[in-house]
Amino acid sequence: MHRMIREITEELNSVSTEKTLGCAHSCPPPDRKAVVRVIKNLQALLFPLCFSRVKPGMPDEELLEITVKELADQVRTALCFDGWDMERGTGAEKRAEELTERFCRRLPEVKSLLLKDVEALYEGDPAAKRREEIMICYPGFYAISIFRLAHELHLLQVPLIPRVMTEYAHEKTGIDIHPGATIGEYFFIDHGTGIVVGETTTIGDHVKLYQGVTLGAKSFELDADGNPVKGIKRHPDIGNYVVIYANATILGGNTVIGDHCVIGGNTWLTRSVAAGSVIAYKEGKEA
Repeated sequence: MHRMIREITEELNSVSTEKTLGCAHSCPPPDRKAVVRVIKNLQALLFPLCFSRVKPGMPDEELLEITVKELADQVRTALCFDGWDMERGTGAEKRAEELTERFCRRLPEVKSLLLKDVEALYEGDPAAKRREEIMICYPGFYAISIFRLAHELHLLQVPLIPRVMTEYAHEKTGIDIHPGATIGEYFFIDHGTGIVVGETTTIGDHVKLYQGVTLGAKSFELDADGNPVKGIKRHPDIGNYVVIYANATILGGNTVIGDHCVIGGNTWLTRSVAAGSVIAYKEGKEA
């Protein structure tokens, strides 16, 4: 048994992971569990009545201090993992502190945005008896709360951590929102399971998405080597006051859904839609 274990271990170590793991051999990736702790601490800081703290009754200042230290440490790790020190010599720790401070200064604005999302959910869902019910129970709000935090880190170009955050929300809720997406005020997700919002999607104000909606890419441009081209517009733009019902699919970076549109359930769209339109699916054809 010991001989077998030694042989398998040697064989595993002999398989090269240089291409897939890059500089991970010299610097480990961020700790996913630590990032999740940061998420939960931030939720508890923003909405203390609805999200529990590490210690009941912990003062805001103490909770924020703990969170800042842990986040800064994970940001430093993410920068190192991404090759910051190799590209710039040293300074990842100082850069992590700067990025963490800039992120924390955005928390009041994030809280304001989330309160508007709560209002959208409360006004848009007759089943919601009180606003606290939305914050405690609704998977849509849970996913949005994590997305808005992750988006701020994405805007600061923090590597990897924003994706860890939104994929945690995806795991918990079935709602997959890339942290690079741009989402306006009063965002409404009802039920939520199966929703996908791609990286270059833009969503206006007062938009409602129901379960199973996909805002995705129509196809991928390939480079000379046959690899997908990164960093281009691939996902649709959704205007203001748009309602997209269950299992609708809207694809393409050139696809624009105008203001005040209603997109019916099970609709498949790869073209733009003028403002004020109602699109429905009938008898196997788009109407």
